[in-house]
Amino acid sequence: QVQLVESGGGLVQAGGSLRLSCAASGPSFSSYAMGWFRQAPGKEREFVGAIRWRGGSTYYADSVKGRFTVASDNAKNTVYLQMNSLKPEDTAVYYCAAALSGMYTRGKEYDYWGQGTQVTVSS
Repeated sequence: QVQLVESGGGLVQAGGSLRLSCAASGPSFSSYAMGWFRQAPGKEREFVGAIRWRGGSTYYADSVKGRFTVASDNAKNTVYLQMNSLKPEDTAVYYCAAALSGMYTRGKEYDYWGQGTQVTVSS
């Protein structure tokens, strides 16, 4: 069974940085791409960024472009979300997800999800 485990969340002041990790495991784990999503209280889940395992191409939501970076370590089956210049509106539970067939911005296209990690940005 595929497992995705996020870590690295926490409390940070506005303007600060955090790096989230997502470790994937399971028998013969293989996916096309990994995505990061977030969900703030009372809001719908939204796409943050994604990376394709092969080649490392990335795609970002406009709201985080230039501040967040998605990277991968293929040898470790781990993806990262480096978040810089954090704003209070970035406060949310952040989830990583694995897509078997493509790199997508819609959550419903992803096949596996982690449990989420809380990121809180204070003003």
